[in-house]
Amino acid sequence: MMKNWFVIVLLCSAFFSNAQQTRDTLPDVRVTAQKKEESGRMLPAGFSALDARRVSELRLWNSRDLTAVVPNLYAANPGDGRNVTSVRGITSTSYDPAVTTYIDGVAQFNLDTYIPQLFDVERIEVLRGPQGTLYGRNAMGGVINIITKQPVNGTSGFAEAGLGNYGRHRYTGSIRTTLVKDHLFAGAAGLYDKMDGYFTNEFNNTDFDRQHTGAGSYWLKYLSGKKWKADLNVKHLATRNDGAFPLAGSLADALANPYKVNQDAFTELVDNTFNASLSLGYSLPGVNLVSQTAYQSNYRYYKSPIDGDFSPIDGVTVVNNYGRDFNRVKVFTQELRASGANPGAAFSWTAGLFLFSQRSPNKQATHFGEDAAMVGSPDINYSVINTNTFRNRGGALFAQGEYKLSPVFTLVAGLRADRQRSSARVLGEYQPDGAPEPVFETQADTSAARTYTALSPKLGLTWTSSPSSIVFISYARGYRTGGLTQLASDPSQPPLFGYDPEYSDNIELGTKHTLLNKRLQFDLNIFYSIVSDVQVPTLVLPDALTITRNAGRLESRGIEASVEVLAAKGLSLTYNVGYTHARYTRLDMSKDGGSVDLSGNRQVYTPDMTSMLTAQYSLKLDKRSGLAFTLRGEWVAIGRTYFDFANQLRQSPYQLLNARAGFSLKQFELMCWMRNLTDQRYISYAYEFGAAHMGDPRTIGVTLRAAF
Repeated sequence: MMKNWFVIVLLCSAFFSNAQQTRDTLPDVRVTAQKKEESGRMLPAGFSALDARRVSELRLWNSRDLTAVVPNLYAANPGDGRNVTSVRGITSTSYDPAVTTYIDGVAQFNLDTYIPQLFDVERIEVLRGPQGTLYGRNAMGGVINIITKQPVNGTSGFAEAGLGNYGRHRYTGSIRTTLVKDHLFAGAAGLYDKMDGYFTNEFNNTDFDRQHTGAGSYWLKYLSGKKWKADLNVKHLATRNDGAFPLAGSLADALANPYKVNQDAFTELVDNTFNASLSLGYSLPGVNLVSQTAYQSNYRYYKSPIDGDFSPIDGVTVVNNYGRDFNRVKVFTQELRASGANPGAAFSWTAGLFLFSQRSPNKQATHFGEDAAMVGSPDINYSVINTNTFRNRGGALFAQGEYKLSPVFTLVAGLRADRQRSSARVLGEYQPDGAPEPVFETQADTSAARTYTALSPKLGLTWTSSPSSIVFISYARGYRTGGLTQLASDPSQPPLFGYDPEYSDNIELGTKHTLLNKRLQFDLNIFYSIVSDVQVPTLVLPDALTITRNAGRLESRGIEASVEVLAAKGLSLTYNVGYTHARYTRLDMSKDGGSVDLSGNRQVYTPDMTSMLTAQYSLKLDKRSGLAFTLRGEWVAIGRTYFDFANQLRQSPYQLLNARAGFSLKQFELMCWMRNLTDQRYISYAYEFGAAHMGDPRTIGVTLRAAF
């Protein structure tokens, strides 16, 4: 089918060969991935940059839509709207991510506090491979850097409305304006997104995962001449989900009876996120100073108990609605940064200090009902209430510099020193149904603390063979912080068990070329990584808490290639492909009171291949009015993916077809879109205990956009 579709596109391009081309050259996006503005094409790293036009063409609504758009990147929703992301075999299922997301320069500290919805985006930058020197903790797999549009002189904005199947309504808009010419600017953007959901609950024959989301982004920018500048950013997200964790009991059940669940407890997930930051900049001759202060919070709970056994029995439910003193994460960060480079100088540098404080108070009850014996409980009608309060504080010093050894060779070197203090307090209580208070403690009020340090060096050499071609080789060390385990209802899992940091050593060889008068771009990267003291998360049921242990050593190697070409008048082709071979050379997992050797098994949530081919044809129908027609097709291929460390739960390779077609007229655009045209059934995420979450079915819709 894909071959037939591709032939049709080529025939169309030949038929309209006299049409005016909409782009004469491929863009070179200016990026800030290394905390300074530079050419994305000359950045010596595995790197992908998507400008606002590309984000719109790809219909990227959520950061997990970057799967396969970026080679060797895979992101999936485990069932509650948060994304688990893997890059080059580096991944995590804990709340400390392996791939860090930054929005407008602010680190989204963990899976709770970041906003994955994409709207009013200026560009997305993805650095593949460890970025420990400039970004620090939890950037072992890479960094996703999202930059929203900022105001300039004048007034501009857009409004967009979209409708789709499954009751999809999506409305976005923004306005940017000048309050004082050349000095004071303001802007705001908003999003409202709702859908009836893909799943049906057979227990009461209702839509299970109805959800709606509202989000806002507001900013104020002040410029004082050429020296001072200040940026105030405020963002918030409010999500309501009437069916979090629409999981089938097994992969076989999910595929045999797709988009069906059978759960006797249903509730609404309330998820509120708030981010605010203030950035101050001051420029001196040859030196730029930046201070960025940020605050993040997330309040997340279930209004009523949620099903913990994913079945129609009254076995297990989970309760966490204990008021705003609990299940509310708060994060404060402060970065002070200086960078310098005199015009024509051989040496440029960036250095700084990063500080953070995080507090995560969590209180959750696991309730065992009338049918608790069916899930192995020795008693019925009682709750085990666990309170876990975590506090992390830390800081880092970092520096990175570039020195031109000659007109064609540049040396890059950097170092970051991290220090973190982690503390935790736990309390376990037993409360039978009907009792007003807990009757005894299952775990006395206990606390513990640990301190972690790490050094993350980087060394690289770049050969600039021409203004449009580079070859580079680099070594970098990645670091993911250690921590303390939570208290769970399973007495065999002791709390406050310290696990060590995870480290990776990485070598990358790459080349980038822009050819044919900027009509062809080609990138190739080869990488090899060794990860020691691998942190292996184990999901403890029925609490759905994660217990982390250091249990192995991982080797990951692979290759990535990206090609983009303006093939003919109005026709552009893009192909991204990545191959990852990530295998544990040592993996000792605990099981039934003993241990099992899983050495040689593949990494979880890491497809052995990601591939995406896109073809877009644009035809100007009328030069005077600017009326144009656009047809776009996408072929996505995802390789074999494992979901458990024993490699017994897996998704076979599958392919997805997407399409987009419509008309544009000056500031207006009307586009029809289709995702997963063939309605391919596949598992996007599964848990170690077997529960599975289906990937999205076929969706269709139309979007109208007006810019001003």
